[in-house]
Amino acid sequence: MTPLQKSILNAVKRRPMTLRELQNNLQVDNSRLRTTVSAMVATGELSMRNGTYVPGFATYENAAAPNTIPCTLVKLAARFGFASRDDGEGDIFIPGRALHGAMPNDKINVKLFDHPRVEGSSEGEVVEVTVPNNRFAGTVCLSEDGRMAVEPDGCRDVKFLLAKQGSEGVHLGDKVGFLITHRGNRHSDHRAAVVEKFGSSDYASECAKAILYGRSVRQEFPPEVLEEARAYDNATIDPAEVAKRLDLRGIPIFTIDSAETKDIDDAISLQKLDDGYELGVHIADVSHYVRPGSALNEEAFERATSIYYADKVIPMLPTQLSNGICSLNEGEDRLAFSCLMRLDENGEIRSYKFVKSVICSRVKGVYKEINALLEPEEGVDLTDLKTKYEAVLDQLPTMDELYRKRLVLRKARGAMDIESNEAKLVMSENGRCIDIVKRDRGTSECMIEEFMLLANQCAANAGRTNKVPFVYRVHEAPDAEKMEKLSATLLACGLNAKFKNPIPTQLELAALLDETRDQPIQIPVHTGILRSMQKARYAPQPLGHYGLVLADYAHFTSPIRRYPDLAIHRILTEMLNGVSASQLQRDFNEFAQQASEKSSKQEVAAVRIERDVEDLYKAEYMHNHLGEVYTGTVAGITPRGVFVELDNTVEGFVPAAQLCKGEPQVIDGVSMLDPLTGKSWMLGSSMKIQVAAADVALGRIDFEYMVE
Repeated sequence: MTPLQKSILNAVKRRPMTLRELQNNLQVDNSRLRTTVSAMVATGELSMRNGTYVPGFATYENAAAPNTIPCTLVKLAARFGFASRDDGEGDIFIPGRALHGAMPNDKINVKLFDHPRVEGSSEGEVVEVTVPNNRFAGTVCLSEDGRMAVEPDGCRDVKFLLAKQGSEGVHLGDKVGFLITHRGNRHSDHRAAVVEKFGSSDYASECAKAILYGRSVRQEFPPEVLEEARAYDNATIDPAEVAKRLDLRGIPIFTIDSAETKDIDDAISLQKLDDGYELGVHIADVSHYVRPGSALNEEAFERATSIYYADKVIPMLPTQLSNGICSLNEGEDRLAFSCLMRLDENGEIRSYKFVKSVICSRVKGVYKEINALLEPEEGVDLTDLKTKYEAVLDQLPTMDELYRKRLVLRKARGAMDIESNEAKLVMSENGRCIDIVKRDRGTSECMIEEFMLLANQCAANAGRTNKVPFVYRVHEAPDAEKMEKLSATLLACGLNAKFKNPIPTQLELAALLDETRDQPIQIPVHTGILRSMQKARYAPQPLGHYGLVLADYAHFTSPIRRYPDLAIHRILTEMLNGVSASQLQRDFNEFAQQASEKSSKQEVAAVRIERDVEDLYKAEYMHNHLGEVYTGTVAGITPRGVFVELDNTVEGFVPAAQLCKGEPQVIDGVSMLDPLTGKSWMLGSSMKIQVAAADVALGRIDFEYMVE
């Protein structure tokens, strides 16, 4: 800042001044003053109010020695960005001219403005990029002057010119991976070079590859990991290890999964007792094979989770383990970690114990087939199915009986059952999405979920009561402010949502969920309640699970695809071996903390990838249905327009301009009114639409309102 700029700023800080007052006050040349003031207005250091100049939004509280805040840029558009504070204190709005070329996932230092344009908000300027992120995926396009450029994914209307070298053979509309090879002080000054070519952005599969590249997903295993994994090619279990374990191969244990599942990490057994039940949940003993310090373990820790999308999986572990020696395949002896539970006649847990075991699954059960056996349709011949499940058939009615009792207990404590409207993508042989159906959860899916929940609950209880380091699955109570907004929204929808306390009980929320289930208002209400919740995460402290209404909860049942499960298997194994709590504290305190933090971060990234990729395939499918007419449900309302969800879970956007002749009025976030025509649209109401556009590269679908 020049001496004149400082003098001008100091003057208007004392009181607002006109240009003439500034000239008289500072005694400077009029032409020079006008030029300097215009430049300061352009950079946001001054603002014009009622004919006078005042400090602008880019004026720092302490311009001489401003404090900077370490942040990460998390969103970028053509005229603004958002930076997430590294201290977790929220986001900072960054105006376009204050970004200075910063890119998503750049580590940056930000100075806050003394006078944000929106009172009470946090606004600032990027003053330094400390760790740049130069790796991106995007779509090849043309710049405004017709030169080849690339638009980064998620950064609409931000374009970088492509260097000639390295961009040979790319075409308009191609999905590519690129590096920023030169950075300027503005985004328009950046230059990029293509390093990966994926194919046309018309295909979801190519766009998915670009997403994985742009988010630095580890798809290939390093050589040292593959070398360790090859030791398990066609492996069988060690007889010496079997001799040390509880042999459960004589018990009719079996698995239940979807038909296409290849990484099977859980099996069950159930016996009816005179005074209750003995339930066995038998989990693949991955920790026996993935040892601390190994390359397999280091890679599993970094990945922390498998990523599932469309008909593909990016596994946490190589296939020699995930689909081989660790998978509880039918008819094959496997090492397991078993949770053996005694439940009373009402389904309550009386006792449990964890044991290292050896098992042999009698049959690979399939959800759809088990559902057919549990709830047979009239006239359907089940002879072949009964033959397949002959070894475990007598367990099925008992499992259903126990599940029904557990369901009563679950409802009594207020555990929330939120309808999430999950989609199942039906893929063709060439990897194209040819259908989308709503994923239905039958009795067997819910039954297995409940039995896994019981084992997870016991694992967490073992960790807490023995006071050992652990990785818990925690879900904290919702924020009071979010609950207040939710209550106002629900009341505007005509629901009785006056909670007794600022934080509602789970029973109150469960009642609202049940009241709206299978009603037109179900989608917005269930989605609204879900979004008002805290995000579940992993933590080394037993903070409980608000949504499940459980004091004890952890993830024990999926060590093939989740690192937290593998982590607590390792700790529980040492407990079974008699290691003292104090020694476990020394051995695992730091490990539990690191595993919790890493797994939480990677889970968020994986979920975002899975959702974004699903949007691509939905857009690909709907692109083949342009012009077709559907009736959907209004699922979201904004001043820009409304979101409409179809029965197949596809969501599209209808601009407000198509609905309203006048300026649209959004009332309480639940309805939109056109003041000129008197027409209104409300959350949960039906709307007839036509598919107008489907942009695969953006995963965006636009609908056109059809007047009924």
